[in-house]
Amino acid sequence: MLPYDAILFDVDGTLLDSAPGILSTLREVFHTMGTDIAGVDLMRYIGPPLRDTFAEYYSDQAKIEQATELYRASYAKRGCHICKPYPGAAGMLRRLKAAGLTICTATCKPTRVVTPILEEQGLAPLIDCIAGASMDASRDTKAGVIRYVLDQPLMQGKRALMVGDRHDDLRGAAACGIDAAAVLYGYGGREELAPFAPKFYAASCEELAGLLLETPA
Repeated sequence: MLPYDAILFDVDGTLLDSAPGILSTLREVFHTMGTDIAGVDLMRYIGPPLRDTFAEYYSDQAKIEQATELYRASYAKRGCHICKPYPGAAGMLRRLKAAGLTICTATCKPTRVVTPILEEQGLAPLIDCIAGASMDASRDTKAGVIRYVLDQPLMQGKRALMVGDRHDDLRGAAACGIDAAAVLYGYGGREELAPFAPKFYAASCEELAGLLLETPA
């Protein structure tokens, strides 16, 4: 018997290579806000909640909300279309569904933002529950999103595993009392992920599917 029967996937850096659209939108927002980001590694902001990112630059909550709204408006027009599934992502999801696993997302992108993206990229039909953050701050942490997924009717009685590429994913899983696995093809890395002791690492979607199904990649 497989050790897990439900898999929660992060989206950015795990299912989708979405860095180009996210980074260009962040640059646009900081420029509009008059914020100098010269020398800043924006890659570290792919994954964590937007409000956490902007809170590093603005102490006023109103400015944080302004930056968040500017980001979402721009990203909805252009940035959300600049992404693609990782090689083998669709095939991996098909293999997992064929094996009877429940497939969900747990992303800090708001649900209403990530759903059309996954539809456009052809992955939505392969996911049983597309779940993300709320548009307001009531559910915008990874732990909050994971708890929301775990509370859904289709998850009751399931043994769940969180899969992601950043420390936020693994920390969120630990806060919710579930296991986590790490992918190395996304935007984090072994050094970032190792302190959270993931159950295993996967270097590709094909390898990830094999590890989840306990078969060779």
